[in-house]
Amino acid sequence: MSTGARARRHPVNEVPSAAKLTVYGFQHVLAFFAGGAIVIPTLLASALGLDSGQLVHLINACLLTCGIASIIQSVGCWKVGVRLPLLQGVSAVAVAPMVAIGLGAGGGAQGLRMVYGAVIVAGLITFVIAPVFGRMVRYFPPVVTGSVISIIGLSLLSVAAKSAAGGEGLSFDPGSGRNMAYALGTFAVIVLVHKVSRGFLSTVGVLLGLTLATFVAWSLGDTSFGAVGDASWVGLSTPFHFGSPMVSPAGVLSMMVVMVVTAIETTGAVTGVSEIVDRRVRGDDITRAMRADGLSTMIGGTLNSFPYTCFSENVGLVRLTGVKSRWVISVAGLFMIMLGLVPKFAAVVTAIPAPVLGGASLAMFAMVAVVGLQILSRVDFRDHRNSMIVAASFGIAMYITMVPEVTTAVPGWAQIFVGSGTTMGAITAIVLNLVFHHLGRRREATRDEAPSELGLTLDQINTMSAQEFRTTFAPLFQGPTPAIDRAREQRPFADVAELETALLAGFFDSSDDELRRLLPSYPDLGRPMAASGDNGGMSFRDQSVAGLTDLVEHEQEQLDELTRAYRDRFGFPLVMCLREHAHLQAVLDHGSRRLHNAPAYEYHAAALEIARIADHRFHDLVATAEVADHEALRQNATPPPSSPDAIQH
Repeated sequence: MSTGARARRHPVNEVPSAAKLTVYGFQHVLAFFAGGAIVIPTLLASALGLDSGQLVHLINACLLTCGIASIIQSVGCWKVGVRLPLLQGVSAVAVAPMVAIGLGAGGGAQGLRMVYGAVIVAGLITFVIAPVFGRMVRYFPPVVTGSVISIIGLSLLSVAAKSAAGGEGLSFDPGSGRNMAYALGTFAVIVLVHKVSRGFLSTVGVLLGLTLATFVAWSLGDTSFGAVGDASWVGLSTPFHFGSPMVSPAGVLSMMVVMVVTAIETTGAVTGVSEIVDRRVRGDDITRAMRADGLSTMIGGTLNSFPYTCFSENVGLVRLTGVKSRWVISVAGLFMIMLGLVPKFAAVVTAIPAPVLGGASLAMFAMVAVVGLQILSRVDFRDHRNSMIVAASFGIAMYITMVPEVTTAVPGWAQIFVGSGTTMGAITAIVLNLVFHHLGRRREATRDEAPSELGLTLDQINTMSAQEFRTTFAPLFQGPTPAIDRAREQRPFADVAELETALLAGFFDSSDDELRRLLPSYPDLGRPMAASGDNGGMSFRDQSVAGLTDLVEHEQEQLDELTRAYRDRFGFPLVMCLREHAHLQAVLDHGSRRLHNAPAYEYHAAALEIARIADHRFHDLVATAEVADHEALRQNATPPPSSPDAIQH
């Protein structure tokens, strides 16, 4: 666009007031503890035979570096950090390999030196090869990411259930009515707050539930803050506290396997939180997230901590509260640094009873699963390959999660993969997606699938005539636009990303007259023409994602009322990127908010929506494929307007 108003700041970048930052950040810290933040150093210390003083140092170091890692990931610097509300935590996948490395070196502090050598080198390698992970994002479509995130949430629920029943050790008592009362009481407070509250109070339900239940437990003598008086004020974690790190090739190889597995976890977490905050995931997002993982892991090894990954547990809290600001996570990181440096603060948090943490975890971890299900709602389950991918990954994940003893049936070297239901479920989804959708020839299309594909290499696209280029990419926009011709002038395109950039840049160079001619070409949302496919296959696909092609009468009336009010106020149809709104209520809420915009602002907001629509359609129309130069394009033919059932979603 030639001219435009300053765009409204994205919720991810909004900075709440100091008071809200403090409360929201501390709530994330409590959720971090609810996810078992101090379990990993405890397990490692027990396995390697460390004394209580060494365990305290490990816990302090873990908290300190978790805070640093979270700031790196959420705030970002240069090309490091995804700049989303993602909190970093120690990867549970690393426990077994670290124990094996440490015991192989004799256990104790000597074993830790070998562990930290492997951790530092693996972190460095991860940082360097992060772009490789970024280029793999095309192998993580919604059927994979939705499955992985749902599996993470379901697997975490088993952890939450055990915590709700009293936690590990002697306190675990599934038959305890008091433990159940604490867990369900905390859960009920969280649900009740979200039901009856509005505004700020509705966003701190987890904090209120934890605080109220802990107070009740203290009043009844079921918890004590006596450890606070015994804890010291200062607990500084100095680099290489246990001695200079040692490196063994076998240890580094084991830890690199861990980093590959955590890359899957990180990809799932980034995808999940991007779904919540309405920001599309791209390859460079995964690259920046993995660089942050690598850098954080190097810092962890230096400051006596462990490998890091995006903590999926806190993704559920972002969804539960609706607080999307990444600066909240940065404040949570500062709190964790304080907890790591001031053991008295950590002692206060550790006094929260396990059933109380478990009750809060039930709500948060279930929300992680809900995010996964929301992503899966965009998957075409009429394609039985997708159904099998989801079913198989869920089945394998739950098999190992529910009966973890089965992992003893495989050799020790394989347990790094098989030992986690989440890992095995993710691997199953990725492998089956490759087998069904990427390897071998595509099976003959069925009635419910798209017709044949037209394969186009970059060389073919670069040599297209103006008319051929215009016809090929016309479906990106609902009406004619010179933007496509402007994009063609940028030939030759070196890769798919350059082609995409040229098309979007061509649109943003549109004059006001071009935009005013283009806007009326977009159909009213949910009208019969959209449901029948008469506006074109791309429009049908856009509207079907949000369920607007199958509305009942009262739903259609609600949508008609909104679109009429919008057209009366602004003089053009309500244009909305429906791929970013999963259901009718989200569409109604977003459209109602836009009704309050100033006309000049909304004109440019509508243009931005067109760009978002075009971006999604580009990824439908063109996909990278392996051809002669390994950088080819694949175009899905648009089905006949009269046969919307032939569209492959």
